[in-house]
Amino acid sequence: MRRVAWGDATWLNPPPAATVDGADLVVTAGAGTDLWRTTAYGFVHNNGHALLTPLPVGTAVEVRFVADLTGRFDQAGALVWVDEQRWTKAGCEQSDGALQMGAVVTGRVSDWSVAPVPEWAGRQVTVRASRGADALIVRARVDDEPWRLIRLSPFPGDAAASAGPYFCAPEREGLQVRFTGFAVGPADTEIHPGETA
Repeated sequence: MRRVAWGDATWLNPPPAATVDGADLVVTAGAGTDLWRTTAYGFVHNNGHALLTPLPVGTAVEVRFVADLTGRFDQAGALVWVDEQRWTKAGCEQSDGALQMGAVVTGRVSDWSVAPVPEWAGRQVTVRASRGADALIVRARVDDEPWRLIRLSPFPGDAAASAGPYFCAPEREGLQVRFTGFAVGPADTEIHPGETA
């Protein structure tokens, strides 16, 4: 994987504050920020913050951050973006009284899948999204533990996409996130590496 310098990527909805601290990027989310389209809630939000670099077919992005999310719906992770109607976000979110790991896949409307990971709170999480010809493979892990498959979803192979760290604070001010890594490299080609039939 090749490290992406914080200054070499482009902001989608710049945050109120972003500071380079050594090798890390420390950011503050704006209040009321989110990424969602319509499903069940009835609203469209496209004001979440993300720092993006090109993600062509055959490449992967890795985003590493500290999962110190305490406010309801605080969230951070990786975003793969085509436009306001086509994107995928994956990462940690504080919801239903616990830290969750999940993904939202959006193609005109959003869906959402989560699983509780309270043991990840305050620890370093890495989200990896690999782009294939027609799909995204999303994996995540905490610290150096084994990768977990989070999502396999359709993704348009003919679209220009970009990817990188994202974060939102739908219900409060003052959310700070420390991103400790941002890299790109070859995409995973195996959905279930190491398994035999």
